[in-house]
Amino acid sequence: MSGRPADQPEEPDDGASMGLLAHLEELRSVIMQSGIAAVAATILCWFWSADLLEFMIRPIRDEGIYFTAPNEAFMVRLKISAVAGLFVMAPFIFFKIYGFVLPGLYRRERKVVTPLLVATTALFYTGVVFAFTVVIPSVISFLLGYGTELVQPLIGVGPYFGFVARLCLAFGLVFELPLLILGLSLAGIVDPRILLRAWRFAVVAIFAVSAILTPPDVASQVMMALPVLVLYFGSALVSLLVVRRRRKQD
Repeated sequence: MSGRPADQPEEPDDGASMGLLAHLEELRSVIMQSGIAAVAATILCWFWSADLLEFMIRPIRDEGIYFTAPNEAFMVRLKISAVAGLFVMAPFIFFKIYGFVLPGLYRRERKVVTPLLVATTALFYTGVVFAFTVVIPSVISFLLGYGTELVQPLIGVGPYFGFVARLCLAFGLVFELPLLILGLSLAGIVDPRILLRAWRFAVVAIFAVSAILTPPDVASQVMMALPVLVLYFGSALVSLLVVRRRRKQD
């Protein structure tokens, strides 16, 4: 009777036995293809960079925005094109990375990695959209409210782009927290019951991290910390249920 003996560990699928040079060559191919795709997307997005710039400054359109150096507007449009190109091509890049590590995974691990890849991309995009549509308009309104009749805002397009990019990237990364907690819980590294019991330390840590990742103002820190707290407790509860179910099955 053919088949793998019960005590024999499952082997990765074909491709895991490739030599080091073959792996390096494949990695180089993945990096080159990802880079070419990102550059091509950046070039295409350049043709819509003016519209993207108008869309980016929508939260402060009434206040007006300026550029103070001859090349500042050009550089901002180039940066917007690059960011938009990466944003559009991120699923393709993740897919190429997934294809690189796929041959070394067990069949049962593939069933986990595929939805994990989709969830990672979806959560990152959700964080970026939440930051741009909810957080940035509220933070801008809050910060500009400190002006007076004599002190009026004169916002440069370069600093404003940096402000928006940092917030969007920070929210995209912190929205990956549920996957991080779930992964650590399933791996047995972190007990979700401990995460729930140590909620006071979690609150302090989340506010501290929010203060580091956001600009030095209370509004953006609070608006990052609150949804992260919801994600933290929600993911800890889900991880607790998943771990309990897994233990019962084992």
